[in-house]
Amino acid sequence: MKFPIQSLYGFYRNAVRNPRYRWWIVLGTLVYLLSPFDISPDFLPILGEIDDFVLVSMLLTEVSSLAFEKFKSRGSDSLEIENEPTAEKSAPAIDVKAVSIE
Repeated sequence: MKFPIQSLYGFYRNAVRNPRYRWWIVLGTLVYLLSPFDISPDFLPILGEIDDFVLVSMLLTEVSSLAFEKFKSRGSDSLEIENEPTAEKSAPAIDVKAVSIE
């Protein structure tokens, strides 16, 4: 059985990466951060800030990785347009096991 934090992180990550729910999750996270109702209330000195810190770090991690992947894919698309693929690049690779004969 997974630790509950890991399960929640996996759910959050999959939800943010799903294009259908991505903006709803981001909006819900921002509303949660700005609302006065928390899992651990903010008037507790350290405990109140832990859930907010974890949520902000998860949000920033996932959104930045999505932005980096989009930037990376956009850069590779522009390279393919400039350097049109040749027949050599598009040919399937054949795996051959060579045996030396003496």
